[in-house]
Amino acid sequence: MGLRILLSAPYMIPEYERFRPVFESAEMEVILPIVTERLSEAELLPYAGEVDGVICGDDQFTARVLRAASPRLKVISKWGTGIDSIDRESAKTLGIQVCNTPGAFTEAVADTVIGYILSFSRKLPWMDRSTKSGEWDKVPIRALHETTIGVIGVGRIGKAVLRRASPFGAHLLGNDILEIDPAFVAMVGVEMLALEELLRQSDFVSLNCDLNPSSHHLLDRSRLGLMRHGAVLVNTARGAIVDQVSLVDALRDGRIAGAALDVFEVEPLPADSELRRMDNVLLGPHNANGSPSAWERVHWNTIRNLFAGLGIQPPPTEAAD
Repeated sequence: MGLRILLSAPYMIPEYERFRPVFESAEMEVILPIVTERLSEAELLPYAGEVDGVICGDDQFTARVLRAASPRLKVISKWGTGIDSIDRESAKTLGIQVCNTPGAFTEAVADTVIGYILSFSRKLPWMDRSTKSGEWDKVPIRALHETTIGVIGVGRIGKAVLRRASPFGAHLLGNDILEIDPAFVAMVGVEMLALEELLRQSDFVSLNCDLNPSSHHLLDRSRLGLMRHGAVLVNTARGAIVDQVSLVDALRDGRIAGAALDVFEVEPLPADSELRRMDNVLLGPHNANGSPSAWERVHWNTIRNLFAGLGIQPPPTEAAD
């Protein structure tokens, strides 16, 4: 019996025909489910025990799914970086390898964060909308050197955000559960603070930390209440880091000035979400990683991780890191 692969990564499914010869050369049968954003536990269970490997997006590989998929399933190759939707402890216990592509979208996501901050500080989307409607309002706007930018999670992406923000002259704050290299702190001029103090001082708060049990709803009602009255939250990390119900309340009540959100607790964002109707919110479809060259590298490296996990010589490609 040949190897069967479940390919459920939504960015890669449309590109499958380009990669078909690579899979066929290894005599792999590829299953392509219909995926909008990710597969739930219930949607994954029918494939359990039927596949040897997986290339996935943010599918819900719970302990139940992994137990049902074992012992046939040998490797889960995650398209991208975040593996918070995979029960890694269960996978380890069952001998299922979990692979990802760390740092794949650092530059693209950091660009998106700065784009959102500039959009709010200079009010670009709102001035465009107003001018196109026939108005000619000279609204007060801020230069970044007049603001304080706080970054929660000073890992690869958080560092890239701070490096981009530093030349603008903004006051930079950072928070992380790990100690950050003093050389980096000195280079960009970031002041490392406790989370609560960062929230109190920042005009812009960018979430760039991982989602894990300790960061789930890290920004809850209480911590959102610590933010400055005119502050803006930028979340390009994971939706569940923020208590979305409390965020909607804070935005509706004017306790914070705005939010730029590329990720949500439920994705796609439901049609009846109040966020869709808020003028002080900028929304994205979990696409802050947009970069054709980065996507291509991830396509190939995800395939290579799959092959290696199955004990097969990975295909050569110039796109590999």
